[in-house]
Amino acid sequence: MKKRFILSVYPDPLPHLPVERGPSNAGVGSWVPGIKHTILAKYIDATRKAQIKFPQRVLIDPFAGPGRLQVKGEPFTRDGGAVVAWRQSQASECPFTHVMVGDIAPERADACAARLSAVGAPVSSFVGPASETIVEMTAKVPREALCLAYIDPYNLEYLSFSIFETLATLPHIDFAVHFSLMDLSRNVDMELDPARDRFDGASPGWRNRIDSSSMSKKQLAPWFFHDWCQNIHKLGFTVSKEMPLVTDKRGRPIYRLIFFSRHYFPNKIWDDVVVKNPNLSFGF
Repeated sequence: MKKRFILSVYPDPLPHLPVERGPSNAGVGSWVPGIKHTILAKYIDATRKAQIKFPQRVLIDPFAGPGRLQVKGEPFTRDGGAVVAWRQSQASECPFTHVMVGDIAPERADACAARLSAVGAPVSSFVGPASETIVEMTAKVPREALCLAYIDPYNLEYLSFSIFETLATLPHIDFAVHFSLMDLSRNVDMELDPARDRFDGASPGWRNRIDSSSMSKKQLAPWFFHDWCQNIHKLGFTVSKEMPLVTDKRGRPIYRLIFFSRHYFPNKIWDDVVVKNPNLSFGF
């Protein structure tokens, strides 16, 4: 049987362009390819038959970065998320008919688009904050297309709920989202101060819905995450049962990987991908 799933290390087609090395420039965590990109690629492979019903399939990544990254401790670089997704769609014989990538920095958005183009992807790039570029991206999606939105900001501050509200106007769209629990757990108590607004975009009006006087700091973060999920539900989506938790070496939460769709079947496929890969390690 032909092996469809791939997550190989390919040479950089454009090594002179910028590379993502994380906020400290020391390299990203090994869980980025080991978990995020692995689950993304396996989901794309598992949904390859969707092309029968949806000849047009669009990948949307408004936080794409430069399309290339370096893991801490590795002397080489790897494909970024959008490039991983494109390569997997090719390997699974269900190539995306359009890839839309964006970044707030022009040189990063251009680098990602150039790398995707170099490996054959039909790509468009968008420059600016994701909450703005997502409007442009959504307008360019054919109404009959099936979309996969890959939403991966560094911090909760950039996970604007308007991104989901805008994309929800598309009739056929599924979401794979990386939700920053580290940012949430570290800062949610300080964000109760109405003079602060870092989390207001992620869950608008959340302070009006919380009784913080009856909660400990440890309870605040789970409450906020549940509130966010409820807001997603109100848009007409069901959040998947499986939400892999990525932790650091001390067991502290970093991210949750969340999938949601309007329909049962995509959620089931996501859950199956996670459950059937017990060898994936969620602690680094």
